[in-house]
Amino acid sequence: MTDQRIRDSFASQGLMTTLDANLTHITAGEVHISAPLQAASSQQHGAGHAGLTFALADTAAGYAALTLMETGREVMTVEAKINLMAPAIGEALIARGKVTRAGRRLTVVQAEVFAVKGDTETCIAILQGTMIPVDPA
Repeated sequence: MTDQRIRDSFASQGLMTTLDANLTHITAGEVHISAPLQAASSQQHGAGHAGLTFALADTAAGYAALTLMETGREVMTVEAKINLMAPAIGEALIARGKVTRAGRRLTVVQAEVFAVKGDTETCIAILQGTMIPVDPA
């Protein structure tokens, strides 16, 4: 695993660029991503849209899985389930993805998403999913 490999892959994600998302932490089996809460990613009540929350959680979990995969492989989501527990209200969201179990064919991952308001973080969502290694397109 190299940080640069993860950073290069992340930089090619159009959605993450559109959301102004940033990689803030990379270690083997764990990746954190943050993104500001903006009007463009809000829903009609002013909170961050669930699609934003899911995208950050799925991406953080997927990159956590990629950190444990051999060089030359990529990763795709097989399935994911998310519990939305509170509205995404604050200045930013932080998704913390980690590997629960890395298998030969499937990797089980999870992510927690926190809304940041000042110095306070509130857990707003938990995702559990399964990733699969794939050959690059």
